[in-house]
Amino acid sequence: MISVNQSSFTMADFNPADRIQDLQYFGEFGGVNPSISDSSTYTFLSAKTMFDTFEGNAEGCYLYSRHSSPMNLYLGQALAAMEGTESANVAASGMGAITPVLMQLCSSGDEIVSSRTIYGGTYAFMKNMLPKWKIKTHFVDITKLDKVAAAINANTKVLYCETVSNPLLEVADIAGLAAIAKRYGIQLVVDNTFSPLSVAPAKLGADVVIHSLTKFINGSSDTVGGVVCASQSFINDLKNVNDGASMLLGPTMDSLRSASILKNLRTLHIRMKQHSHNAQYLAQEFEKDGLKVVYPGLASHPSHAIYNSMINQEYGFGGMMTLDVGTLSKANELMELLQHRNLGYLAVSLGFYKTLFSAPGTSTSSEIPLEEQHEMGLTDGLIRFSIGLDNDIERTYSSMKQCMKELGILK
Repeated sequence: MISVNQSSFTMADFNPADRIQDLQYFGEFGGVNPSISDSSTYTFLSAKTMFDTFEGNAEGCYLYSRHSSPMNLYLGQALAAMEGTESANVAASGMGAITPVLMQLCSSGDEIVSSRTIYGGTYAFMKNMLPKWKIKTHFVDITKLDKVAAAINANTKVLYCETVSNPLLEVADIAGLAAIAKRYGIQLVVDNTFSPLSVAPAKLGADVVIHSLTKFINGSSDTVGGVVCASQSFINDLKNVNDGASMLLGPTMDSLRSASILKNLRTLHIRMKQHSHNAQYLAQEFEKDGLKVVYPGLASHPSHAIYNSMINQEYGFGGMMTLDVGTLSKANELMELLQHRNLGYLAVSLGFYKTLFSAPGTSTSSEIPLEEQHEMGLTDGLIRFSIGLDNDIERTYSSMKQCMKELGILK
């Protein structure tokens, strides 16, 4: 675990964008971007060096790209700097980061306590796949620390949550959860995909921080990727050739994709400020209009005060917002009209320059049974918005409002 004084730490003390900016790489021929090693395997001048590299005892040498590659290490270094961890390991997808972590930390007979509102793929893995290895997950309301603690038993090895949950935008009290994890000697794993730069979970006590790089960090909806940020010892465990889950399951990121993400990472601080600014404006205006809006930056959000104390104010409350328009048919009508008016795309995922919207109950959270969706508050008419980088957000608001008036959602 990253050692911090949680009572005195604030995000103002730690600016991840500055840490990214301070990293400099030089390409093989003096380029300002690091050279891409477009190789799956690497040659050696001596057999002993090959053996030492295979055993992990030769710094700066590469054996095979599933083990590591220069570009993957560069991207991992930048993401570790962003999250304030000792190390990081990139993967071919967000799920390619999440699943090895859980397999590394849990064995047959172990248990996980997880937030009940998480990405549908993560939920499906915990609910449907892990039981095949006799690993059980208890899903709880992560915002109620007493219920979290009550769900932990002698077999629990992992406490899992998302900083801001997908899709309901519930906020996890990471410092509070870290204290519980420490008390019971278990690992706190946090998916920070919705809040890069705004929140640094490792600085609040998380043991492992995960991102889907596909989303805000890459930001151009052209690449799938993931990352695990943690201590050097845990990353070494993941990459161990004998029993490392990332090594043996093989979710390896391609070097060309790593290079693309590393370039986009350098503008993340600019993009997150605009995403947050735009989402804050729309949430405030639609709430004034009487719509059912959920956004962590609104005072009406149940965890607004907690999130406000966790974030780096410079990057705001993030780009994710939900609206509940009552019924699935009305939600579908609105999304189709918004797309027709060039106000965004009816598409899953998030973090794009254009606004993306979907009804999560029938898309990204469809793996969760309907009765459980309703129990957690995921209604049929809920639309999840990933707000884009629109230059004139007041113009966007007026256009969106006009669509809602035409459909009778607003008068």
